[in-house]
Amino acid sequence: MTTINARTKSVRQLLSNVKYNIDFYQREYAWERRHVQELIDDLAGRFLAAYDVRHERSAVQHYQHYFLGTIVTCSDRGQNFIIDGQQRLTTLTLMLIALHHLRENFPEIPDVRPMIFSESYGRRAFNIDVAERAEPMKALFEGGDIEIAASADPSARNLAARYQDIADLLPRAFNGAMLPFFTDWLAENVDLVEIEAYSEDDAFTIFETMNDRGMTLGPAAMLKGYLLANIHDPRQKSAANELWQQRITELSALGKDTDADLFKTWLRARYARSIRDPKRGSSPRDYENIHRFHRWIRDERQRIGLHKSTNFYDFIATRFSKMAQVYLRLRRAAATFTPGLEAVYYNAHNGFTPQFMVALAPLSAKDDALTIERKVRLVTTYLDMMIARRMLNFRPVNPNALIYPMFNLAKEIRDLDVESLAGLLRLKIETMPETLEAAEAFYLTPGNRRAVHYLLARMTYHIEQESGIASSFEHYVSRELKRPFEIEHIWPDKFGRHMDDFEHPEDFALYRNQIGGLLLLPRGFNQSFGAQPYEDKAEHYRSQNLLAWSLHESAYHHNPGFLRYIECSGLPFRAHAEFNMDDLDARQHLYRLLCEEIWSPAQLEKILI
Repeated sequence: MTTINARTKSVRQLLSNVKYNIDFYQREYAWERRHVQELIDDLAGRFLAAYDVRHERSAVQHYQHYFLGTIVTCSDRGQNFIIDGQQRLTTLTLMLIALHHLRENFPEIPDVRPMIFSESYGRRAFNIDVAERAEPMKALFEGGDIEIAASADPSARNLAARYQDIADLLPRAFNGAMLPFFTDWLAENVDLVEIEAYSEDDAFTIFETMNDRGMTLGPAAMLKGYLLANIHDPRQKSAANELWQQRITELSALGKDTDADLFKTWLRARYARSIRDPKRGSSPRDYENIHRFHRWIRDERQRIGLHKSTNFYDFIATRFSKMAQVYLRLRRAAATFTPGLEAVYYNAHNGFTPQFMVALAPLSAKDDALTIERKVRLVTTYLDMMIARRMLNFRPVNPNALIYPMFNLAKEIRDLDVESLAGLLRLKIETMPETLEAAEAFYLTPGNRRAVHYLLARMTYHIEQESGIASSFEHYVSRELKRPFEIEHIWPDKFGRHMDDFEHPEDFALYRNQIGGLLLLPRGFNQSFGAQPYEDKAEHYRSQNLLAWSLHESAYHHNPGFLRYIECSGLPFRAHAEFNMDDLDARQHLYRLLCEEIWSPAQLEKILI
């Protein structure tokens, strides 16, 4: 092998004034939402450990650096090629594009464009210069959004999807005041080691070594070797090995690194005792150290009950096998709406990844299938209730804001029986400072549009389901529909029509944004009817979902399922011939009562029946 160079570079140094190409054999961009979530969680955790609201931006240069890994590059045919690391560099570029768009609302964010593209002789080229990606990357940069056909290149579809994930997750992780600080830190304090080879052959030799093609093994494989080495009975060792392979194959079918995700989630749920203090400079504890789970299990073997050969066999055959099956079911329910595990899907839709850790916490290897089902439903339903209450009280629901209380909850509920678990979770809901009464004053803001969309989707789906009307929550939140559902204001944005009630446009705008004045309707409805007076629009509502249709008197005729639901629930649904302030107030109160029905603590008792 000829001489190679290995140098530490910041994101700015790595992505500015340089062009990278990616050879044809590895051009697919394949990261999934969970990879983006983990990257943002890791970056946010390190940044927030140093950030202080009292700091000047110049203080960022003294914040601790974050190591994002190693990339391999080589120069060939007059071009720079990324041999290993394109997933991370592409994701960083998407993150920079998202930060660029956030400058529209937060102009203090520094200009990141030189890390995204460069211009020469009037031609703009992205610094990761791949011909097949040029059009989708251009569309994302210029518009921040892109419609991708189902037949499009897989990388193009994935670029658009991951950009949307980043655009959703970044504002959840950082408030507006933090963003200039975070952008400086990302550019200057996030480091990668670039291994620069001078031939393609040398680059691939390095690549193979780093990607476990030689003697290097991944953490799951190293853990397997350690566990099997401590099982002395040949028959038990063979059985454990076969079961391990079966479960790992099932986990891997859900995506790369799912096996590692299971071990980290399970060990944090069941065995971790401590988490790093949020104070600056605090040392990693159990929660963080479990990232290297193969080492952590070895170091903590006595504490987790690995004393003799039979314990190691039981760890695989009983504990690991059962937890893997539950985790697989949770992950599948998070991706596909599953009867009985609806709350798992709702929480996943809201990006609440800690639900897997908390759901595994009360489970014991001795629990039968029914007990496991009830415990999982209790925990995920509780989390669904908690998230709704926080949304309605304008409280953050991003994982970074709640990881400490979620870890403490996981420790508190370990090994509880079903009745004790239900009682504790009901008490926690009933004593939350954030209550559903807040729905009476809840309204749409620039920062909670996704939450409002979700709450309206839940209400719409709920009343249709209770009325015996075919309905689908996924339908109301899907972004893949030709005409996806959007938030519709019942009042058109016409202050002049409401001057008798409001002195200032700002007062009108605030009242218009009350959730009681909002619906979910297909894209295009606003363009067609949005500016019409309510009396004209109401005729069109009768052909829409039941929440919209309930404004029109025809919903209350020859609609036995809906009428039966109104009678049983006692909810004050009624038609509105006009829609003035009193009507909006009545709808606001109705929505509050709907929230109290959907997220009632009584839902926990129903799981025990």
